[in-house]
Amino acid sequence: MSLAIALLTISDTRTLAEDLSGDRLESAVLAAGHHLHERTLCPDDRYLIRAELSRWIADPMVDVVITNGGTGLTGRDGTPEAISPLLDKSIEGFGELFRVLSFESIGTSALQSRCLAGVANGTFVFVLPGSLDAVTTAWERLIKSQLDAETRPCNLYQLRSRLKEANHQTVRTESAL
Repeated sequence: MSLAIALLTISDTRTLAEDLSGDRLESAVLAAGHHLHERTLCPDDRYLIRAELSRWIADPMVDVVITNGGTGLTGRDGTPEAISPLLDKSIEGFGELFRVLSFESIGTSALQSRCLAGVANGTFVFVLPGSLDAVTTAWERLIKSQLDAETRPCNLYQLRSRLKEANHQTVRTESAL
């Protein structure tokens, strides 16, 4: 029950060689039995972020995209603003739960977390802060179990085929018009 997952690190200062958070996510994805479709790094530029994400959400082989970085409040941090317009639906509970879990380790600083999740073209998208603690918390305590077909009472894995099927029916209907 493997999913194809693409990883995008958003940073003006890191390289792939220095990307500990991306390394952590890659290791976790593979350890959970999923397939790493692709991993890349992108600068904090909303149009470059959208271009990369759009490429992956248009690819029927990609089931999940996980980004890390660019979610802060300062400077060029604009990942949530770049990605939000591409989402067909938001998963509001993800950000809420992530902030509750983060509060356990970083206290009230958790209110600064602008992480989010949603669905775009039948692809699940998770937008995470770039810290090692944040990606570990998000993967271990939220994402991992939701991408596991065995998680009960329900999980995102179960919805994947229905989302892809519904999206393809919508595209066929729109192209017929």
